[in-house]
Amino acid sequence: MIVNLISDTVTKPSKRMLESMFSASVGDDVFKEDPSVNLFENEVAELFGKEAALFFPSGTMTNQTAIKLHTRPGDQLICDHYAHIFNYEGGGVSFNSGVSCKMIQGDRGRISSKQIQNCINPSDFYHSPRTSLVCLENTTNKGGGAIYDLVEIKKIRSLCDQENLALHLDGARLWNALEVTKEDPKVYGILFDTISLCFSKGLGCPVGSVLVGSKVQINEALRIRKVFGGGMRQAGYLAAAGSYALKYHRADLNKDHLKAKEIADTLKKCSFVKEIQPVSTNIIIFSIKDDYDQDLFVQNLKEKSILIISLGKGKLRMVTHRDYTDAQHEYLISTLLKM
Repeated sequence: MIVNLISDTVTKPSKRMLESMFSASVGDDVFKEDPSVNLFENEVAELFGKEAALFFPSGTMTNQTAIKLHTRPGDQLICDHYAHIFNYEGGGVSFNSGVSCKMIQGDRGRISSKQIQNCINPSDFYHSPRTSLVCLENTTNKGGGAIYDLVEIKKIRSLCDQENLALHLDGARLWNALEVTKEDPKVYGILFDTISLCFSKGLGCPVGSVLVGSKVQINEALRIRKVFGGGMRQAGYLAAAGSYALKYHRADLNKDHLKAKEIADTLKKCSFVKEIQPVSTNIIIFSIKDDYDQDLFVQNLKEKSILIISLGKGKLRMVTHRDYTDAQHEYLISTLLKM
């Protein structure tokens, strides 16, 4: 038995999801003639109250397309210093769009309207880059699955309207946040110009993310996706997995959240643990005491068939997911308590 808690991206399609994929009606999506993709895009757009949506092979491409939509070369976007778009998308912000990042040290990956206000460059000061976009991430990856307060997002939206800035959400794990807060996805559709939504993490699909926005934005995103090489042919087999996940997998995220909290409670009892970040969803970030070797600790777990990841700077991460079984959970808990 291998317990893989490196990421929720290690999930595989369930038997019924595979059956749904194999029975999908398909066409050529590059010509927008794949019925399963068209249906899936409409489902996601309707869920968030947006005019349109576009299916992508990855969340990175979805975010990078949104950034290119909202900016011009030489512009600046504002984000948290933990942001996925800066740390884990291969420098795409600068390479793809010629844009720089103004990074804010927020609270576990969450930035406030006041912090953003202090970072907006004057529009008439041509010596500095023009601020054109604010990017938020919900839940936050490096912030340990922290969830934004909707009240703060509304303040940020008002500020963006006031300063004529676009607002994009990296919602790779927004599904996790929505299961905790029980908020209406349409509220997010109102607050954000564009939202990137991942289906290959907690929802268990093999591939894919979706960008939602206005018809004009998505029409332009179609062109950008082509430039980035993201056009797919019979993508309906993948889109069918997304449609299935929307119907049957969202509520299961609560099981992942519960297991994550139980892991955190167990770590609190372990003598080798130095600090544990608050657990809100399915991500556990912790550090071990200084007299323990972090690499050796990870290796010791690996030898016990438990896989976790190091984030660097003393931080370790576990991520629960739908393929993390009750038996694996019991084994992990008992192993940690014996170390």
